[in-house]
Formats: sequence, C-alpha cells, structure tokens
Amino acid sequence: MASRAKATILDIAREAGVSKSTVSLVLQGSGLIRPETATKVRKAIEDVGYVYNRGAANLRKAHSNVIGMVINDLTNPFFAELAVGMERVFQAAGVVPFIANTAENPVRQEEVLKSLMEQGVAGLIVSPARGTSPGTFRRIETAGVPIVFTMRRLPDSRIPVIAPDNHRGAVLAAEHLIRRGHRRLAFFGGSSDLVVYQERLGGFLEACETFGIPAPDRLIVEGETNRKGGMACLETALAVPRPPTAALCFNDAVAFGVMLALRKRGLEAGADFAVVGFDDVAEAEHYSPALTSVAVDTAGLGERAAHVMLKMIQSRTTRAENHIGAVSLVVRESSGPDRNSQVGDAA
Repeated sequence: MASRAKATILDIAREAGVSKSTVSLVLQGSGLIRPETATKVRKAIEDVGYVYNRGAANLRKAHSNVIGMVINDLTNPFFAELAVGMERVFQAAGVVPFIANTAENPVRQEEVLKSLMEQGVAGLIVSPARGTSPGTFRRIETAGVPIVFTMRRLPDSRIPVIAPDNHRGAVLAAEHLIRRGHRRLAFFGGSSDLVVYQERLGGFLEACETFGIPAPDRLIVEGETNRKGGMACLETALAVPRPPTAALCFNDAVAFGVMLALRKRGLEAGADFAVVGFDDVAEAEHYSPALTSVAVDTAGLGERAAHVMLKMIQSRTTRAENHIGAVSLVVRESSGPDRNSQVGDAA
C-alpha cells in the first residue's frame, strides 16, 4: 500500500481491527499487549504508512508489565461481577490482567501488592481489604504506579475512586421501607472502619430522620459482610424487646443470610419481615423470594475502572477524577406488601 503522509492512529486501528487505545499502547512500546495483537498492529502501521516520532525501535521495547486486580472478596458475587466487567475491557484492549483475592486480609493484601510491584506492575485496581492501613499504598504512589480504588476508599486518600452513590442508594432503600409502613427499622452488616459502611449507614439514618423515625426504633447491628453475618444480625435483632419489622442490609450477601435465618425460624422475607439488599447481584432476581435491592450497575463500574486505568497508563499519570455511579432501587418480593393498608399494629 502506498504511504499516506497524514495517516492517523484511527487509520491504524481500523486496519488492524482493534481499538485506538490498543494502538496507543503498542506505539508506546507497552508490554501489556498480547504479542499477536502487537504484531497485527505493527503490520497495520506499515500498511498505512504511519510515522511515529519515537521511531520503530520504540515499538519493539519489551516489558513484563501486568495490570493487577486486587479484590477483597471474590466469594461475594458482587465482586466477581465487578471483576468480569474489568476483565472485559482489558481483554478488548489486548491486556491480560492478574486477579488476586485478598479475602479481607490486609496481610495477604500486602503480600499480593509486593509481588505485583516486584513484577513491574503497570497499574493496580484495588478494592481494599478491611483493616487496610492508610499508609499501605504510599510506597506504590511514590513509585509512580497508577492506582484506582473500586467500591471502597481509604480516609484522606487522593487515589481516584470508582464507586456507586452509596449514600443515595441507602436513602432510597430506607424511604421505600418507611413508605411501606415500617416504623422500626434495622441496618444489618458491615463495620464502622469501612468508609462505604459510613456512607450507606449515613443514608439510612438520613431517611429515618426525614420521616421522623426516633432513634430507639433504629437498630444498627454490625457484622460480617456475608451470609453468615446476615444470619447473625437477624438473630441479634429478633432478640431485642421491640424487634424491627424491616432491615436494610449492607449488601446482598448479608440480605441472603437474613432470608436464610428467617426461613430457619419458619418465617418468610416479605411476608413476615421486610428485607432490602444493596448491589443487586444477578442472584437477587432469582432468589426466593426475589430480593429487593439497590442496583449499582456492577459490571459498568468495573468497565469504568478499567477504562480509567488504561487512560492513566497511556497518559503516564497517577491522577484521575473520581466517578460516583448512579443507583436505583429495584423493588421485588422481599420488601413485602404495603403495611399502611393492613389492619394491625405496624409500629
């Protein structure tokens, strides 16, 4: 093909059948791109006659960089869906990510981060483990490695965060329960050392204040953020003198545990006790009864985190804007009927 003086990256992308970001990474000599993809892009560069100022030698630079996806709990279906969203973007860009599960263990997280740094990691997407110290990522930031936090943030950290509007989601959920006639409400799961817990609990309490639910009728039970934690939270709540009639759960995993514990007592979510989750994982729709939950576009958040990371790598920067994703409440069977129209004491 004859050389074209004004060939662009878009021309290369079209010729090679890849994205512009993939072409850019190849032009920068990044080792993030699969060898076969890089070869295809280089052939397209020759075919369209593109001239890159750094010269052809830079196209052949070899790196052993990887992108690390460090997740606090891959047994939670929410984080598995989040990781799939990230992986989808990286795969389209010809990048193969390294996924690690820290199982909420900050010591394990330190080991994973150290290993990734030793391998010359190009970037990190992290959902920090519970108990992560504020200084954990300072050494990585000093090294100039881009980091994106997803779902969770650390207090006073400047690292960009991709997360849903946790406060707004909790407001919507609590308002829904109150409008359905519940006057004794609970917030189940999570712990005060998590910023996301503070955000979700804050939304719950704001809705209670707005609708005049007095403090004695707001039960807050901290616990593990899984099914086991949800089961324990329900047992604690039902043991108080005036137990709640409804609960907003820290996440869907906690909600599933609450529903299991209800069933063990011969009770049913929705009919006997209203349950609302947070995250709206795929299982929520198919659970029995189907779980009312705050939808956060899990895969979309994962995709956004991956796009931000690729852009940071290409721009050679460790700075990016935070992204707070929109939320909505998906009402299903578990939050029960409108108690305002029922005879009896709903208070």
